[in-house]
Amino acid sequence: MKQWNVEFSRKAAKQVKKLQPDVIFALRLLVQDLEVLGPAPGKGWPNYGKLNGKQNVDKRHCHLIKGKPTYVCCWELIDKKIKLMEVYYVGTHEKAPY
Repeated sequence: MKQWNVEFSRKAAKQVKKLQPDVIFALRLLVQDLEVLGPAPGKGWPNYGKLNGKQNVDKRHCHLIKGKPTYVCCWELIDKKIKLMEVYYVGTHEKAPY
């Protein structure tokens, strides 16, 4: 049952359009997990973790597809009270904003 809302930034929505079908499939599974489990999607996602950065900003990431290239997804917890997250990057590990 969906408990959280996951939105995509404009930039991330454009990035999704350029992804291969297997990466999009993995991303859909991740979004489903985020909607049900919240910002911590569970142990099934490789290299999941919080990103260090500005204080009071909760950013996280995980790998979608390992290999060369490795694809990652980065999201931010926007509001815990209204249960809202935003995916702000989906793409290769090399270009990830962390």
